[in-house]
Amino acid sequence: KSGRTTTLGRGGSDYTAAILAAGLNADYLEIWTDVNGVLTANPKMVSKAFTIPEMTYSEALEMSHFGAKVLYAPTIRPVRSHGIPTIIKNTFNSDHPGTTIQSERTSNPLILTGISSIDNISILSIEGTGLQGVAGFASRFFNILASNGVNIIMITQASSEQSISIAIAQEKVKLAKSVVEKEFEYELRRKSVDPIKISLDLSLIAIVGENMKNSPGVSGKLFHTLGINGINVEAISQGSSELNITFAIKTHDEKRAINSIHDSFFLSHYKTIHLFMVGVGLIGSKLIEQIIQNAARIKDSLGIELIINGLSNSRKMLISADALDPGNYAPLLESSKTPANINQLIEKMVDYNFTHSIFIDNTASAEVPRFYERILDNNISISTPNKVAMSSEFNQFIGLKSLSKKRGVPFKYETNVAAGLPVISTLENLFNSGDQISKIEAVLSGSVSYIFNTFSANGPDFSEVVKEAQTLGFTEPDPREDLSGADVRRKILILAREAGSEVESTDIEIHSILNDACLNAQSVEDFYVELGKDNQRFRSSVTSAEKENKRLRFIASFEGGKGVISLKAVPVNHPFYALSGSDNMIVLHSNRYNRTPLVVRGPGAGADVTAAGVLAEIIGIAGLI
Repeated sequence: KSGRTTTLGRGGSDYTAAILAAGLNADYLEIWTDVNGVLTANPKMVSKAFTIPEMTYSEALEMSHFGAKVLYAPTIRPVRSHGIPTIIKNTFNSDHPGTTIQSERTSNPLILTGISSIDNISILSIEGTGLQGVAGFASRFFNILASNGVNIIMITQASSEQSISIAIAQEKVKLAKSVVEKEFEYELRRKSVDPIKISLDLSLIAIVGENMKNSPGVSGKLFHTLGINGINVEAISQGSSELNITFAIKTHDEKRAINSIHDSFFLSHYKTIHLFMVGVGLIGSKLIEQIIQNAARIKDSLGIELIINGLSNSRKMLISADALDPGNYAPLLESSKTPANINQLIEKMVDYNFTHSIFIDNTASAEVPRFYERILDNNISISTPNKVAMSSEFNQFIGLKSLSKKRGVPFKYETNVAAGLPVISTLENLFNSGDQISKIEAVLSGSVSYIFNTFSANGPDFSEVVKEAQTLGFTEPDPREDLSGADVRRKILILAREAGSEVESTDIEIHSILNDACLNAQSVEDFYVELGKDNQRFRSSVTSAEKENKRLRFIASFEGGKGVISLKAVPVNHPFYALSGSDNMIVLHSNRYNRTPLVVRGPGAGADVTAAGVLAEIIGIAGLI
């Protein structure tokens, strides 16, 4: 009105340039902005988003409609009609090639071109028998919304014609509900239409790509990715052009959903796994050491990148959205100002909402397992050598396994029983394939195995051998945990349950190696004093066994719903006779293995082998999620 030359409203400089390019029949149009072209996703949500080299006009329109702010949709129309390529360039990085938008792409091996999203969305649903086969119903529904200025972003309708759902801006939802209720007041009163339903606080996510056409499995891959990350889909829409699949989810899941889809479709050559580790003592420190040593190999050969985002000992913790330096974790943890708090660590882990997270419990704590259910419920996998959860009440054992299965979240505890030996997985395979376990015999304590393999009639006293085992790191800090049989009871209980028996710890009888004075000593030091007083009894036992050409073994057995743990002298022809060092041995008798039992044998104690078992579980979980 003032006579000044100007551009055309919002996004007007781009739109003006496009009109001029079309009017002049230009060779190409350049749009200079502040980013390196159109990215595969919003870089504020996806740190690994990268520039799309080429895309079609159709893809660009879809991306701009669903929130790709670098593009103003009307800009595309004038250049598209004239077939003029449009190049998005970065003013602050002029050497970057940016994104070229044209009629066809010259090459793009990826199925998807990009991912976009819109926030502050609500879904309004109208349903009922009154919709079915009634001509003009949809027309009334859409007309009343249009006449009241309610823009519809997405539409879905059930094939039964009994429901229509629409996605609209949340700010319009009250108005939309009011005018629809007024329009269908008669049907609502007659109950041929159900009360109008509203879902709030949603986001729409669209995956876009010309290569989706005639590519089987895209939807399956998309919804599998969302499912294993615990993201519920509220509504779905796909056009017949197969250029776009749009779905609605809760806004609090938006970042996780976009990152998981981006990883799945754009970065499938490797997968980033975020680790949160409680317990950095013997096992934890060895695990970190093994992660450092094997990180490059695991990434190159298996396509798995392991990143530590959380660490905690009994006093302090470190947790960050960025990767922690595993080679410098000890001084970083020591200098941390944040006191250890398992509840806060889990809250942070859940808040980060990473695509692939694994919680690792390297402790022997009874407190940490109380949080397992909450962790699994948030679709975070667990790997743990901590035996407390799976050896407590049977209801908790079966509850955690059921929750893991229901949520589709791996919960691994192979190292509960025999460090890195594949015992639980072997039992699971037998049980799941229909075999029935009739009897389990096992030497399950690597520490006690080492003690009795070392102790002899002519060697050091029993108390000295126990001290040596503790110094080597084979025993718990309090050796009574091993020698009392309590630790072995937890292990045989877990094995019995994995074999299909509904048993409690009271079903496992222990014939203790130690006398009451040792068991009731006030401290570890006092325990050793009492154990020294009992050396002669142990000397007599081993001397008697050796005279009969037998060896002492601390054996756990389970049969007919009952378990027994006791010290036995075994003859030369017994499988346990040849055990050496800290070896464990598990002998499984079943319907299939009735004449010759199935035997699993190997080192069953030591931080190295346990840490290796946990690392193997982490890699296994990474392959599942």
